[in-house]
Amino acid sequence: MTWKREPSTWLAIVGVLLLWASAFAGIRAGMRLTPAGEVGADGYGPGELALLRFGTASMVLSLYALGTRMRLPERSDLPRISLAGFLGISVYHVALNFGEVTVNAGAASLLMSAGPVFTALLSTLFLKERLTRVGWGGILLAFAGVSLIALSGGRGLRFTPGALLVLLAAGVAAAYSILSKQSLRRYTAIEFTCYSIWAGTLPLLLFLPGLLRQLPRAAPPATFAVIYLGIFPAAIAYVLWNYALARMPASLLSSFLYLSPVLASFIAWVWLGEVPAPLTIVGGAIAILGVILVQMKGYARQAS
Repeated sequence: MTWKREPSTWLAIVGVLLLWASAFAGIRAGMRLTPAGEVGADGYGPGELALLRFGTASMVLSLYALGTRMRLPERSDLPRISLAGFLGISVYHVALNFGEVTVNAGAASLLMSAGPVFTALLSTLFLKERLTRVGWGGILLAFAGVSLIALSGGRGLRFTPGALLVLLAAGVAAAYSILSKQSLRRYTAIEFTCYSIWAGTLPLLLFLPGLLRQLPRAAPPATFAVIYLGIFPAAIAYVLWNYALARMPASLLSSFLYLSPVLASFIAWVWLGEVPAPLTIVGGAIAILGVILVQMKGYARQAS
């Protein structure tokens, strides 16, 4: 298999990392989480936040689809697209939102870093992608770097029953990438993003009664945060992710997700003045080195 390392692909990856790195803060802002980890009275519940976020994304993408007269998917592809949307949108975001209520940031980042490992395993099974020993070593090295970043928070790693939800989110995110990769052979990135987000938003209508109750009393900053999540880390970032996914192996692309905690720490340093701890800097350097190893020597190109 060959893949296209074009400038546009790298720009898409950078865009995804920036937008998804901001999503964790946006989720907490939308739920107005208290220091005790409870949803604020003027915030959105985890399920309601997911519905408002992807309802917003669905409307934005619908405007694009109508404006460009985008084609509809083939009927034979609907089961795969629906499954991708259900897993990658409905299950992933509800599980992650509920998990973030009870799992501290360090534990959540550590659990989510299992996602690229799951993706690499599933890519081997279903896409016939093959990582070299150096590639697997790079993934483990990056995982170790993220572990150090998680430990550098100074509050330890607090695993609660919600940790299983975060781990579930990591697993279904990997499954979404595999299903997406198969569908992107037939559809463009923006077409598949539209289809999968629409399909994934439908099950979230389960939370519509709660959303209608919470909208009038939600603080404006919480609503603005969720709208931001819907337009940027959802609609735009998913298009960018699928664009890059169509042009490179899923196992290689997913390894870039190890840079998200590094990027989030850097953003907090520049934006909030939160100077990273020495352990964060060491962990970030290790994670970056691991990703470089995966990208440079990690893929067995002769695999079919």
